[in-house]
Amino acid sequence: MGSSELSMILPRVLIVSRRTVRKNKFVDFVGEYHLDLIVGYGAVPVIVPRVAGVHMLLESFEPIHGVLLCEGEDIDPSHYETDVSGLSSNELDEIRRLHTSDTAIDKEKDSIELHLAKLCLERNIPYLGICRGSQVLNVACGGTLYQDVEKELSRNGKTDIVFHMDYENYDGHRHRVKVVEGTPLSSWFEESLEKEKMEIEVNSYHHQGVKRLAERFVPMAFASDGLIEGFYDPDAYNPDEGKFIMGLQFHPERMRKGDSDEFDYPGCPKAYQEFVKAVVAYRKKVNGSTKNTKNELKMDQELEKRRKMIVRSFSMAKNMYACKHHDHDAAVVKEQELEVGAQFLESNTALSVQQEKRLKQMGATVRNASSCIERLKMNEERERMARSVISKMSIEQLSELLSFYHLMGQICSEVLERKLIAD
Repeated sequence: MGSSELSMILPRVLIVSRRTVRKNKFVDFVGEYHLDLIVGYGAVPVIVPRVAGVHMLLESFEPIHGVLLCEGEDIDPSHYETDVSGLSSNELDEIRRLHTSDTAIDKEKDSIELHLAKLCLERNIPYLGICRGSQVLNVACGGTLYQDVEKELSRNGKTDIVFHMDYENYDGHRHRVKVVEGTPLSSWFEESLEKEKMEIEVNSYHHQGVKRLAERFVPMAFASDGLIEGFYDPDAYNPDEGKFIMGLQFHPERMRKGDSDEFDYPGCPKAYQEFVKAVVAYRKKVNGSTKNTKNELKMDQELEKRRKMIVRSFSMAKNMYACKHHDHDAAVVKEQELEVGAQFLESNTALSVQQEKRLKQMGATVRNASSCIERLKMNEERERMARSVISKMSIEQLSELLSFYHLMGQICSEVLERKLIAD
């Protein structure tokens, strides 16, 4: 199976890393909670490094079945404002002093993420924006941001401004938001919402936020100072059909109780669950558009026949070692069937060099199940046919084959262990 076929086994979600300094050197990272939830719900996170020039290489990350953009520094205001919201130089200097870690503009990250956001909008690829990721989405669609929520709302005469950032209580800080009824957010947190109030407590790690919401979006939640805490595109939201375009200003993945992994509300992981559901459906929709039903049926029959041959091959090899079978005539009869299992192990070139070497060793072990079986070269025609069959497999068939692959590894380990003991 080639690497291009292997990449289609599970849906892929691109996540752009964030840069920081560790031991006087730059390092890139992605929050663990994001990765855990993406993997836990059945997708593969693919980390896009925040390095110069990556925005020109995004095609190399295909296939892209979903994009999750999360934390990071402030977006360069040149992408949405020309007058920097009318703030004075003294006010801007004060903002930089208060929010040093956020106000260091990362133009490379801006470029990568805005390219990905626009790609999702053009191709209807599922997109989930958390915190900065929601701001990127709004800007990509023509919306604007507050340079600093507290200062700009104060200038507009607001008196009930919400505390959106608490460096002294980073993970524990919460503030109330009012959830809009009939939105996905209200559905996810339904059992935690009182009908009269429709409020939940959310965490908050930002000093910027949505100022003018892009026209295509509908708000899902507001802070008491009027700041939009969540929004989505109702015309691009149907997870079962692979549609998901959404931004959340808060971090549901980090809304945990104390030092435990228990969520504040049962609805907290729902954004990731529904996002991955959309990613899976999107992948199926994209792959399904190129399938031929008749060929697929024929392929199923061929695959089942080959699977049975491989199962028999490994079963025979295991039994021969278990019984210390060295009968020459029996070995000759079974040589062809044992060869199938050995070839299957040796044909995989989609893994690392070390893994490939290990598979070839395992293939040799099966082939040498009897002292009279000689090493044979790979039959190129058989290899070509096997690759052709596997490249056309559906995700369900590939998943089954992967499970079977694991079984073969266990059998080979047992065979190898018996051989080492016998020697």
